[in-house]
Amino acid sequence: MRRISFALRSIPLILFAGFLSLPVLAVLASWLPFGQGDAQAGSILREMASTVLPGYVWTTLWLSVLVAVGAAIVGTGTAAMVTLFDFPGRRTFEWLLLLPLAMPAYVTAYAYTDFLQFSGPLQVGLRNTFGLEGRLLPEVRSLGGAVWVFIFSLYPYVYLLARTALGERAAHLMEAARLLGAPLSRRIRTVALPLARPAVAAGVALVLMETLADFGVTSYFGIQTFTTGIYKAWLSMDNRLAAAQLATILLVLVMLLLHMEHRAQKRMRFAASGGRAGSAEAQPVRLRGARCAAAWAICLVPVVLGFVAPVFFMLRPLAADWSVLPWERFVGWAWNSVRLGGITAGLAVVVALGLAFALRRQPDRITRGVVQLASVGYAVPGAVIVVGLLLPVGWLQAAVPQWGVGALVTATAFGIVWAYLVRFCAVALQSMQSGYARIPPNLDASARMLGAGSARLLSQVHWPLLKRSTAAAALLVFVDVMKELPATMVLRPFNSDTLAVVAYQLARDERLGEAALPSLALVAVGLVPVILLSRTLRSR
Repeated sequence: MRRISFALRSIPLILFAGFLSLPVLAVLASWLPFGQGDAQAGSILREMASTVLPGYVWTTLWLSVLVAVGAAIVGTGTAAMVTLFDFPGRRTFEWLLLLPLAMPAYVTAYAYTDFLQFSGPLQVGLRNTFGLEGRLLPEVRSLGGAVWVFIFSLYPYVYLLARTALGERAAHLMEAARLLGAPLSRRIRTVALPLARPAVAAGVALVLMETLADFGVTSYFGIQTFTTGIYKAWLSMDNRLAAAQLATILLVLVMLLLHMEHRAQKRMRFAASGGRAGSAEAQPVRLRGARCAAAWAICLVPVVLGFVAPVFFMLRPLAADWSVLPWERFVGWAWNSVRLGGITAGLAVVVALGLAFALRRQPDRITRGVVQLASVGYAVPGAVIVVGLLLPVGWLQAAVPQWGVGALVTATAFGIVWAYLVRFCAVALQSMQSGYARIPPNLDASARMLGAGSARLLSQVHWPLLKRSTAAAALLVFVDVMKELPATMVLRPFNSDTLAVVAYQLARDERLGEAALPSLALVAVGLVPVILLSRTLRSR
């Protein structure tokens, strides 16, 4: 009877795991033989392999390598400055360096293109002032421009993890090295940086996952990466199987990066006495004069290039003429974004709470497997999720057209919310699990001894202690949905444009002044979790 009861309780979890993992499983199943469609997909892939696929590989590889090196240098350098050294304004820079997290990478790309392109105000002003002709600056829409955008948009991932590693472990070990006679340069090179290496590796893996998942920057700049190749095989060549098989390659790369990130996180443990050393020598080194100015420059440049300059570039066309902006349509775009974000955030919180509670009550192998499957979606690019979602829908629509499954997924909000849940349920689940980690297990035992069932335990014991984690989970999912572009652009219902989609379409049509309004709205929304994160880090 116990086995039967366990099996019955596991059925809903297994079904839900299948619901969330269906897009990934469908992408993997695209390599199975499906007859004539599979043969056509094979011919398309062979043709792409002999023409454009090597270019996709090399462009993606170069983009990943350059972004990884740049983000590692900027993130580690700024983290070392605010943790190992003390200078005026250091506390302010600790949270200012987080601001680029609020700026979607594609918004940064629009801002720099509008200001630095051939017809932009900078080059026009230089030509008029000095009587010059022709192009004065390198082309913004290039691989170098994309590397620039990604580095200064994504370096906070490295900065956050490296700052935590250095702040928790470096101070007393740096003091021990100083007492052994090591100069400052050697202490940084042989003590601080090796301590931060696992954290930097984990942060670089996150940066690369975001880079590979991007569609807005690479598509707008005309860079031929795997993501743009997936959309070409799907939309231009009208073959979903070929797109799914290309998506499999991208999925394998992302899974390797995820594995690397997990290994790096496991290595972020060192045998050392807890806490900072109490003496004055263990505190950050005081900088003065030229060294203080250098520290200011190292911390200020990423903030200016990653947040201040893009915001200024977008405010310029708004300040020029407010009357031409589509204020009435903006309200509709904002409402669609808020509506989809609110629905997804509510459902994601309910799902995450249920999964976290199930794992808390019965941490068996099946429950852990379901939770892991629900967490994989965040590492999967939006383009892969879209292909994996529409592939089984197309099969089912062809088999039983009278059911109208295709219209349900593509003409209503059901499909896009499904894709959002697959993509962002892990965000809410991580917040819920961190909340449960702060609830002592003996509270559950005491409640059971007093006769409380599962429903009463969740409503009267866990829920009052999880309200803050629930609010944080809902906020993070809401902001991620507001900024999400590739899945939204393909799966949104008719006449339901969101701020992200409209900003991309206006920028693609060279209407960058009109794209500034929805872009700035996305930045304003993204500032909320950044402010909360900075407050949390400061309180710790």
